[in-house]
Amino acid sequence: MNRDHRYAVALAWTGNLGDGTKGPASYSRDHEVTVEGVAPIAGSSDVAFRGDPARWNPEQLLLASVAQCHMLWYLSLAASAGITVVEYADQATGLMTEHADGAGQFVSVTLRPEVTIADAEDTPRAHELHDQVGSYCFVARSVNFPIRHEVTIRAAGDGG
Repeated sequence: MNRDHRYAVALAWTGNLGDGTKGPASYSRDHEVTVEGVAPIAGSSDVAFRGDPARWNPEQLLLASVAQCHMLWYLSLAASAGITVVEYADQATGLMTEHADGAGQFVSVTLRPEVTIADAEDTPRAHELHDQVGSYCFVARSVNFPIRHEVTIRAAGDGG
C-alpha cells in the first residue's frame, strides 16, 4: 500500500529595494523560506547570480538535502543491520553546469561520508549499506544526476 506525504513551505521575497524588479541590479535576491514551527531559512541566490553570500542558496539547499537524506537512511539501515554507528560526518560537493543561455542543472553530487562504527568486524557490511541507500532515499530517487560515494569507515578506538 502506497502512502502519500505532503509537504508545504512558504516563500516570501524580501528583496524589493524600492524599485522592484525595474532592472537586474535594482533588487536583492533575498527571501525567506518558512515552515510553521521551524526557524526560517534566510535565502538568496548564489553570489554568481547577484546573491548574498551570507544566505543559503537553492543549490546549497539541494546538496544539503541529498546529503541529509543519505545520512538518515544510512543510519536507519545500519541500525536495522545491527551495526552501531557512533559518528557520521560528510563533506558533500555538487557540480552544476550553466549553459550559455543561462539555463543549467546539477550533473553530479559526491558524498564523502566519514563513519565511525563500534565494531571493526562490521566494516565490510557498513560499506555495503552506502550502496543500498539510493534505493530508499526519497531525495536520491527524485533527482536525475548521479550521486557518488567516497566512503571512509573507521572502527571506534582505531585512532585513525
